Amino acid sequence: MAARKLDIETYNRKRDFSKTKEPRGRRLKGKGDSFVVQKHEASRLHWDFRLELDGVLKSWAVPKGPSLDPGENRLAMRTEDHPLDYGGFEGTIPKGEYGGGTVMLWDQGRWIPDPRKDPSKTIEEGHLHFTLEGERMKGEWVMFRLKPKPGEKAEPWMLKKVTDDFADADDGDALVDNCVTSVTTGRTMAEIATGVDVWRSNRGGQKGGRTRRKASKAPPVFQEPQLATLVDEVPTGSSWIHEIKYDGYRLLLAVGEGAATAWTRNGKDWSDKFKPLVKAAARLPAGCLIDGEAVALDEDGRPSFQLLQSTLKGGNANLAFYAFDLLVDRGEDIRKLPNIERKERLAALLQAVSPPILYGDHIIGRGEEMFEAVCKQGGEGIISKKASDPYSGTRTRNWLKIKCIQRQEFVIVGWSESDKRRGFRSLLLGAREGRKLTYVGKVGTGFNAALIEELMERMEPLAVEKSAVDVPRADRKGAHWIKPELVAEIAFTEFTDDGVLRHPSFMGLREDKPASKVVREMPKHLKKSEKKGTPATAESFGIEISSPERIIFPELGLTKKDLADYYAQVEPLIMVDAVERPMTLIRFPSGRTGESFFQKHDKGTFGPHVKQIPIEEKDGHFEDYLYFDDIRGLLACVQMGTIEFHGWGSRVAKVEYPDRLVFDLDPDVGLDFGSVKEAALLLRELLKGLGLESWPLLSGGKGMHVVVPLDASEDWPTVKSFAERFSRAISEAEPQMFTANIRKEQRKGRIFLDWLRNQRGATAVLPYSARGREGAPVAAPVAWDELDRYESGHHFSIRDANELLERASSKALAGWCKAKQALPDA
Repeated sequence: MAARKLDIETYNRKRDFSKTKEPRGRRLKGKGDSFVVQKHEASRLHWDFRLELDGVLKSWAVPKGPSLDPGENRLAMRTEDHPLDYGGFEGTIPKGEYGGGTVMLWDQGRWIPDPRKDPSKTIEEGHLHFTLEGERMKGEWVMFRLKPKPGEKAEPWMLKKVTDDFADADDGDALVDNCVTSVTTGRTMAEIATGVDVWRSNRGGQKGGRTRRKASKAPPVFQEPQLATLVDEVPTGSSWIHEIKYDGYRLLLAVGEGAATAWTRNGKDWSDKFKPLVKAAARLPAGCLIDGEAVALDEDGRPSFQLLQSTLKGGNANLAFYAFDLLVDRGEDIRKLPNIERKERLAALLQAVSPPILYGDHIIGRGEEMFEAVCKQGGEGIISKKASDPYSGTRTRNWLKIKCIQRQEFVIVGWSESDKRRGFRSLLLGAREGRKLTYVGKVGTGFNAALIEELMERMEPLAVEKSAVDVPRADRKGAHWIKPELVAEIAFTEFTDDGVLRHPSFMGLREDKPASKVVREMPKHLKKSEKKGTPATAESFGIEISSPERIIFPELGLTKKDLADYYAQVEPLIMVDAVERPMTLIRFPSGRTGESFFQKHDKGTFGPHVKQIPIEEKDGHFEDYLYFDDIRGLLACVQMGTIEFHGWGSRVAKVEYPDRLVFDLDPDVGLDFGSVKEAALLLRELLKGLGLESWPLLSGGKGMHVVVPLDASEDWPTVKSFAERFSRAISEAEPQMFTANIRKEQRKGRIFLDWLRNQRGATAVLPYSARGREGAPVAAPVAWDELDRYESGHHFSIRDANELLERASSKALAGWCKAKQALPDA
């Protein structure tokens, strides 16, 4: 049967380009090998599969989407040819127009026709054989034309997966079920449908580039600000950037179309208090959320907290806003980007803006020099931030504050009478230590007559009979107590051994912080990882990384060097489990969005640091499996394009006797992570009932592993038998929660308890291994008592090396998989 003419003119006749944002059809010169899949919700949901050929995109509508099961053919109805730049279209087609509905860029990449055949001829003959290198669809595929039914005008084809490493006979719908966001913007269909159309040209086969949504007219919503940890030294090395600690009030400026809102750190709307700043911010592009500090500048142009206090009471000081971070850039949430990249975006945003909005600049490295200079000039101190880290919205050690003098907030708990004037002689202060409010001393300087009068007016209505804190007898004489509601900013030199302030001075009241959040803030010591300067790198272990600038995780801009350096930094952690264990690598030579493949055998091609062990296969012959005995071997694998490391459950010295059990909790589509945590806790209790201690491991994906360390006293058949019997018993006892059946139809609404990782030759992702997935996540051990704080299995990423190192030394993780246990008797 000859193919019908499905050319670009057919495409144009079907569309009114005065109404739709779709590109007008024309032939363009491209690379010739691009393909794209667009998820399209029109009159019915389908997936539009398009291959670049002869200057156009040859197109098919696949109603059920692609299947990974080689035994399943998927209907693909041939449609009109589309222009090449249609491959960059994501957005909405107006209702009533041809194809009206929502279009998502669901997959994109390169297609490679069978080199033995000319695809321009075989498509006319009714068949195609090709390999896909997409972000989701990978490996070999075939298409073939069917004979149409009598009277059928459409041209039906079939799309079929060829059996290879990317096929999945047991979960053919894995891509359709699990891949529900755009590969370019990360949006769901609902977000695309309710948002502004995104237009991104892909002309000439061009790929990559972050798509920025058009800004919303409304200001972005409030987000929790990131807070800094007080430390006693400046961190060294080029991985830190350093900023001045501005002497003012923390604000988030949310910008809409010609309007702005000023949020305090606790989410209070203080737009009225900072009208000049809000008015200036309203001139910025809509859809931005900027983090910074509101200050009042003195005659020398320096921030003054006392001047800011008087300004908020109606003074005429020169208000300014030092912007030091950007959370949302013209509608695009960029909190996951590295700090240094967010600052670059912020600098570009503020380039054409004049005071009172000022860019809060920074230096890279040389923090000690900056700190010394700031202190000499009478400044408060500096803030040091990890250049590569995302914005977390909580207090972390990725942001550190180092102060020239001690200064913090305290709660006013009372006042002592003055024998010379109306008012008070001193204020009595407290701070929280845990849940308890404790006494920290009194302050009697920093006041003038007007301020004393104002404070008395604020304190008198709060009078109570009894003190909220335990005050020493000497300070109770002539004291009057108040409810602990007012917060004062106090400068002081240090705490005495008794926990009392030395040489305190009153700076002003803090209206932006509730008394319940005021704690005694003691400087913490820098950790070794923060003191040691430049972190470990692949080069410091003697491994040279070629093409270090190659982008591995395009959504974050992270490179091959970034990945290698992550592994170098977590060397003390990952090698605990990775050393001398037969390994399966997942290699991504072109980065996570390119082609990937598994590798478990090696004949010495990785170099001298990667070892080989011959292991007997089922048919009796031996194959060389790869392993390594130090970090240099692991880094050599990264140099060869490896992102993920999956290890056997046994070591090379005792390969037939596993030293761990791994239960992979794999939730059905639609189950949230809360269900996974509930299942993991139940699994823990059941294992504990058999005398086995276990540990949770965030997998870096959608699920979690429960890991049971063993003493390697039983062989593989015994361990496999226990894992299967245990899993099937649980699934029978808790059928609403678990299934031990691998088939997808058995998983509906349940969690697959995957025990198959506990058989000879099976592997599981190693703790601290990166994953070749969006966001550069890593598999990370956690403790049972902290499980509640995690909302996904991919909480940590390769940018969290310092945090992972810090966590590993904590008491909560000190016993990670150290208990070697025997299996219970059958």
